Amino acid sequence: MTSFLLTDIAHGLTGRLGEGERFEGALRVRDGRIAAMGALSPEPGERVMDARGAVVMPGLVNTHHHLFQSVMKAVPAALDLPLDPWLMAVPYGLWPFLDEETFRISVTIGMAELAMSGCTTICDHHYIWSDRFDYDPAEILFETAARFGIRFVLAHGGGTKGRATSDPSVPPIPCDPLDGWLSRVQRIADRWHDPAPDAMTRVAVAPTTPTFNVDPGALGEIAATARGRGLRLHTHLSENRAYVDFTESRFGMRPVPWLAQHDWLGPDVWFAHLVEADADEVAILAESGSAMAHCPQANARLGSGIAPAAALHAAGGTVSLAVDGAGANEAADMGSALYAAFCLHRATGGAGAVRAETILHWASAGGARVLGLDAVGTLEIGKAADIAIVDLSHPRYLGQHDAAVGPVVSGGGLTLRHAFVAGREIVTDGVPAGLDLGALGDDARRVTERMIRRHRHAAAA
Repeated sequence: MTSFLLTDIAHGLTGRLGEGERFEGALRVRDGRIAAMGALSPEPGERVMDARGAVVMPGLVNTHHHLFQSVMKAVPAALDLPLDPWLMAVPYGLWPFLDEETFRISVTIGMAELAMSGCTTICDHHYIWSDRFDYDPAEILFETAARFGIRFVLAHGGGTKGRATSDPSVPPIPCDPLDGWLSRVQRIADRWHDPAPDAMTRVAVAPTTPTFNVDPGALGEIAATARGRGLRLHTHLSENRAYVDFTESRFGMRPVPWLAQHDWLGPDVWFAHLVEADADEVAILAESGSAMAHCPQANARLGSGIAPAAALHAAGGTVSLAVDGAGANEAADMGSALYAAFCLHRATGGAGAVRAETILHWASAGGARVLGLDAVGTLEIGKAADIAIVDLSHPRYLGQHDAAVGPVVSGGGLTLRHAFVAGREIVTDGVPAGLDLGALGDDARRVTERMIRRHRHAAAA
């Protein structure tokens, strides 16, 4: 059923900023789109849902994730490592143990965690493509998203060369010749990319990092191929100081102006992290329309720093919110990301650095803009009915004078009553439709323990 009326809305957030960022009353969904908002009465035979004691807000948009890492959380040897050695110990050290069952369960864990935190659109930056796999990661990712009923964007990562490592225990990082890599991107796009503004599936072109994983001469061809197919561009950029130092030493320029030389800026480009973007680079990003996938928790967890998201927003740039991989963020849910972004920017920029409504805007409207999904991201008449209804009965919300901002300012996991994608209910009473959480927990423990055993055996061999 994709038509209904939400009534008794006292705490409504639209995802917009300024005039119209809040609403009250009721919201009518008809055939998967928002048909009316405000003082509404039920129509004959209309399904009615009560939103008393809840916040009604847009479904959240996660613009950068690594779902394969959902079975790589809290690895003891890497828990206190910074980014670069963490990469070698966790995703690059453990990827060979991702058999089909483990990968499928990992993806399911990640999507469940996100859906249960009000996320209705996921962009996964998958960068492990190996001929050692006897399965197709893209097939599993899109199949799982369809089962959850969630919008899904595959940012096709990987590249033509692996990152150098001096540790012989780290297996070679999978890579492809440029023609092969681009051919796979195009095959996947032929099958799954939908350019519609309310698409359920999309594909983006996303080499893992432009500095480490592709030859500089290939960047222009990659950009041209993507734009020729109407695909957006994505990559990691300036994630820590070492990244910037490497780019300056190798190419004599900071990362953002260096990429400008390779036609890698524009409103169809978004970068994950940008922790070390300086003021001049922020200005370039804003002027060019290039956007940020802000990953506050993962960057803090790895000790990388805090990205200048507030500065980019103030400059008129586009900021979105993301959780990043669970291997570097053991709470990879959008509720925790909202709270982290709200607190971290105030810790460095003062109490007035960001508003709660701004953080929600990044996580909804900003994310939709980044992904080019113009029909989602805000609660407005005519938009797709991607809606999250957050219950306010938990003690953390009690006593609040402005309950509408509770999902941003109170921390902890969000408790959903319902979540909808195009008016279809994907979460009911906090649980994704059709998901057996007990069975998923059993499966997760089994495959994680198997990965640990196999890794130990390989290390001892």
